[in-house]
Amino acid sequence: MSTSVSQAASDPESVDRRPQLSQDVAFEMLSCRRRRYVLHYLKQADGVADLRELVEHIAAWENDVSTTEVTYEQRTRVYTALRQSHLPKLDDSGIITFDADRGTVVLTDAASELEVYLDVVPHDDIPWSKYYLGLGVLCTGFVVGTWIGLLPFSLLPPLAGTALVTALFTISAVVHVRHDNRMRLGTDGVPPNGTGGEGE
Repeated sequence: MSTSVSQAASDPESVDRRPQLSQDVAFEMLSCRRRRYVLHYLKQADGVADLRELVEHIAAWENDVSTTEVTYEQRTRVYTALRQSHLPKLDDSGIITFDADRGTVVLTDAASELEVYLDVVPHDDIPWSKYYLGLGVLCTGFVVGTWIGLLPFSLLPPLAGTALVTALFTISAVVHVRHDNRMRLGTDGVPPNGTGGEGE
C-alpha cells in the first residue's frame, strides 16, 4: 500500500467523527452500485485505500475480469465517475474522507451505520420478509388443519407437528444468517449485487 495511504490512516483529522447519517442520506448513498462497490472495497482494505487501487478493483468487478485485465478505457470511465461524482458525494455525507490531492479514501465511523439500511437482495431471490410471511401462513394453515382434524394434517401426532414447525423456522433462520453474512459489504471476493441502483 502506498505511503500516502499510510499517512491518511495515521492522520487523526482524516478520520474525524461525523454527524450521524439520516435515513434519506443513507439510502441515497447506497442506491448506486458504484458507491456500494467503493464501500465494499474499503471494508476489505481495513478502511483505507489508494484511489488507483480502488478504481482498478471496481473496474474489474464491473467488467467481470481480473485487475490485470482491466483496459485503459474501463479504468478511465470508473476513475472519472468516482473522482467527479461518487467520492465527493460520499465525502459530503460523512461516510468517507476523500483527499483528492493525495489520492486517498478513508472510511469514517459513520460508515458502520449503513449496515442498518442495506438489504441486498439478488434479482432471482425474494426478500426475507416475504419469505417469512409465506412460511408463517403455511405453518398457520398446518396448525389450524391439525386443530380441526382436517386430513392429512390430523394423521400427524401433535408433537410431530410442533417439531416440524419449529424445525422449519430454525432451518430458515440458520440459512438467513448465512445468507446475510455472504451478502454483507466487505466480505471476501466480489461485492454482492442488490436490486436497483444505477452504475454510473
